[in-house]
Amino acid sequence: MIIVTGGAGFIGSNIVKELNRQGRTDILIVDDLNNRKKENQSYRNLRGLQFMDYMHKDAFLEAVLNDDFDGTDVDVVFHEGACSDTMEYDVNYMMEANYEYSKAVLHFCMNHRIPFLYASSASTYGGGENGFREGDECEDALNPYAYSKLLFDRYVRQQLPYAQSQIVGLKYFNVYGPQEHHKGNMASIFYQLYHQVKDNGVCRLFGGYGEYGDGEHRRDFIYVKDVVKVNLWFWQNEGPSGIYNCGTGHAHSYNEVAQAVIDALGTGHIEYREFPEVLKGKYQCFTEADKTQLLAAGYDQGFYDMRDAVKEYCDFLDNGGYFKYGK
Repeated sequence: MIIVTGGAGFIGSNIVKELNRQGRTDILIVDDLNNRKKENQSYRNLRGLQFMDYMHKDAFLEAVLNDDFDGTDVDVVFHEGACSDTMEYDVNYMMEANYEYSKAVLHFCMNHRIPFLYASSASTYGGGENGFREGDECEDALNPYAYSKLLFDRYVRQQLPYAQSQIVGLKYFNVYGPQEHHKGNMASIFYQLYHQVKDNGVCRLFGGYGEYGDGEHRRDFIYVKDVVKVNLWFWQNEGPSGIYNCGTGHAHSYNEVAQAVIDALGTGHIEYREFPEVLKGKYQCFTEADKTQLLAAGYDQGFYDMRDAVKEYCDFLDNGGYFKYGK
């Protein structure tokens, strides 16, 4: 059996879909489908997936704490479940959801010697002033979400010397691709620009801020299929334990992103709006993964070209935007 927490979410559902393509359906999906926000309809992501069972995240945590699972039945845990809202400022909630919960799942896996692969975040590099190399010298946090992820990374580093099974943390950079509808305002810029062009023909980008001009803030955007490839490569190739960047190593400007969407759709133009005051001092103007450690671990699967990925993603959205069951 394979366990995927956050399996109804963006990255989790893509991991499940690829496992399905590889013939695995003995999957337990763990998530919370409560629709507290209008746009949060992650249950729709489950319709195109094949899996053995679903479990609410609270029931799963209770089972883990009570050691109700027979660890010999679990091949791997992909821990993708978290509160990913960077505008959530309830620190206690964020720590409970992202830190304490993750610790419980980690120790369950360590106790039963189950490979544990989990989602960290490039937000743990703060403003990026010190670069994007894995380690304390570069890491910082600009909001509670980032802090909860950073603190868990530091906890994992303390546990690694005692682990007798694989533990891999992946610092996801800016991920985009299928099955992110439910994320609302937290959905990728690609998803938002696609709908802006469809609705009114305009890609609206932030104006200049800091040393960057209009639409020239740059991020390391990574297609979700590449994120899935990295996860499955580590598990299936028994890659070395550790915490690794999961990004392409090449930053693109928002102007480049908008143009790629416009070209994929064959219509649209770019306009700029004033940079929001609420984001000043809390915004990563530039991110670019240092891939040195990822490549040293042996990863050799490469990454999608951004323009090719955008075209594929726009076509996917044009055709309904959700995975189809059994396809």
